[in-house]
Amino acid sequence: MRRWWVLLVALLIGQAAWTAPRAPAGSPVAAHGRLAVKGNRVVDARGRPYAVQGMSLFWSQWQPRYYDATTIDWLVRDWRVSAVRAAIGAQSGGYDKQPAAETRRAETVIDAAIARGIYVVVDWHAHQPRADDAVAFFTHTARKYRGVPNLIYETYNEPLPEHGWANVLKPYHIRVIGAIRAIDPDAFVVAGTRSWSQDVDEAAADPLPFANIAYTLHFYAATHKADLRAKADLALRRGIALFVTEYGTTAANGDAPIDAAETRTWWEWCARNGVSYLNWSVANKDEASAILKPTTRALAGWRESDLTQSGRLVREHLRGRR
Repeated sequence: MRRWWVLLVALLIGQAAWTAPRAPAGSPVAAHGRLAVKGNRVVDARGRPYAVQGMSLFWSQWQPRYYDATTIDWLVRDWRVSAVRAAIGAQSGGYDKQPAAETRRAETVIDAAIARGIYVVVDWHAHQPRADDAVAFFTHTARKYRGVPNLIYETYNEPLPEHGWANVLKPYHIRVIGAIRAIDPDAFVVAGTRSWSQDVDEAAADPLPFANIAYTLHFYAATHKADLRAKADLALRRGIALFVTEYGTTAANGDAPIDAAETRTWWEWCARNGVSYLNWSVANKDEASAILKPTTRALAGWRESDLTQSGRLVREHLRGRR
């Protein structure tokens, strides 16, 4: 009899070890709980419109150093983000070659976000629709973090223009989201759209057969202007919710020029329409969209002199929102 009691206690302790801690008092998740979709808006657990703002990390296989709790903590304390995005490289030497390493990087960011009470977008950062790997990755993630309100699942970063919505992307999303929802029925999901997540009007005309789905919109301010906002406006009128999981202050290639005025126009559009937005990217790569200069080596504690022009612009905006 004692042996069974010991086994039961051990089992309960093992289950408790996987239980997420309560969100810190005053944190975004403590205040708003799990996100969902109501009409064409993302809402919080009380059904009130709510949008997050924050930062996206760079491709995990190429800038893994910032997949660190120290970095997430600094972004919360100094940049005042309410969300971060783990851009888990799906191909090109990422999950396709080292699934265990990429899974650990995702979990490090997820655990850090949970500890600080912010939201975390778990992004399948891909341009090709390889569903088998995506299902394996998200099945593991959903099993480990089932019911945790911080998580936002992004099932496909930027589909290419040649991948049709009806015949390629919609079946892909149905399969991958179905795998997540089989484990966590209330999971909040953001689904990538065709043409680098810009053809949101097309997705709105033929939406996915799920509740609690938002659709990905990406913009780079020096390239994407009023024409893309018009497409997004049409998508909203057609009744879908949008989520900007990635935007840049720069041209679409991630490099100069920086268009600060158009970036502010986009921020105003997002605020007016209740759309969340995350900046690309937390990196010290030698390109204009990175927030850190190539000479910056620290994981946190960055001074203004460590930041690029884009980094200073975005940090000032995020800090000024509170």
